Amino acid sequence: MKVVQLKKHKDKEWEAITPYLELKQPLVMVFGSRFELENPQIYKAISKMFPSGHIVFASTSGNITTASVEDDCLTITAIEFEKSTFKIQTINLNETKLDSFQAGASLVNKLPKEGLKNIIVLSDGSFVNGSELARGMNFAADNNVLITGGLCGDDARFERTLVSYNENPKDGEIVGIGLYGDTIDVSSSIEGGWKPFGPERVVTKAKGNILYELDNKPALDLYKKYLGEKAKDLPGAALYYPLGVKIETDEQSFVRSILNINEEYNAMIFAGDVPVNSKVQLMMSNVDNLIHASEQAANKALEGRVNKPQLALLVSCIGRKILLDQRAVEELEEVKEIVGNNVFVTGFHSYGEIAPFNNENMCQLHNQTVALTLISE
Repeated sequence: MKVVQLKKHKDKEWEAITPYLELKQPLVMVFGSRFELENPQIYKAISKMFPSGHIVFASTSGNITTASVEDDCLTITAIEFEKSTFKIQTINLNETKLDSFQAGASLVNKLPKEGLKNIIVLSDGSFVNGSELARGMNFAADNNVLITGGLCGDDARFERTLVSYNENPKDGEIVGIGLYGDTIDVSSSIEGGWKPFGPERVVTKAKGNILYELDNKPALDLYKKYLGEKAKDLPGAALYYPLGVKIETDEQSFVRSILNINEEYNAMIFAGDVPVNSKVQLMMSNVDNLIHASEQAANKALEGRVNKPQLALLVSCIGRKILLDQRAVEELEEVKEIVGNNVFVTGFHSYGEIAPFNNENMCQLHNQTVALTLISE
């Protein structure tokens, strides 16, 4: 595996993060600010740099590379797989009119199944229901392929997310990158670091990822009551206090972030489903707990690996970044210390993380977690 990384801040030239290498038909992952990706010349400019490259764009709420965690810039991670192969397919929610489950299933079905070891999914984060997307992908993959990745971001604006493959970034797009070959070794893990507080309440009215009532009372009114003065900063303020969700028929609990609010219906819109009759509780954390979760994720991702990792995909929620503030880089530093400083790291801050629970096969939508995928060939 050969890897080249570069970065570019607005109105500045490209800077090399790693030494220059000549790459053959590389996978080129371009992560960056939505405003930078709205440039109508962006695909043309990157394709000149990598004329034989397979170029995937994804807007983010912050970029992660081997060297740093940065905002308002573009980063490129170009990868030449020397012993294995990859294939890329796309689906667009706006163009096909498919729902999120159907889009996830259709995307996976487009990828050849023979030799498929891992699917990296980079999804629109504005229109998609991430829970249904994950269910659809699991259904098509027969719960037999490791699927990891995340929902793309737009900083804390929640206005527009952009994704594409070999064209200018656009709305509603979902990209699936399939990794193939006997030599591919992929592992993953997720960790949160959040703790519940306050009373436990029952979801009494919800539809998909829209929550209307808790304990038969308007959900948004209750949430605003807890936030107090901070309620005026919704939906951004909600990233500090996500909801923990427990389903009686499922041993696992998960965290949901609020992406938007609807004042007219007193409702909250989440990145994924909040099922009726599930029990929810406010969550909180601190900087040390979040950083420790990154260390735990790295240790768990290394468990049972045959080969040392060469590349790490690190997807961390925008809510974590906001709480960590100036210490956000410590998530990266903890991961590198565990997996090794010779491992290339790429990733982004997201609106949702896609990965299985530890020791499971089915991918899930997570919020407020750090999701780590380790790859070698």
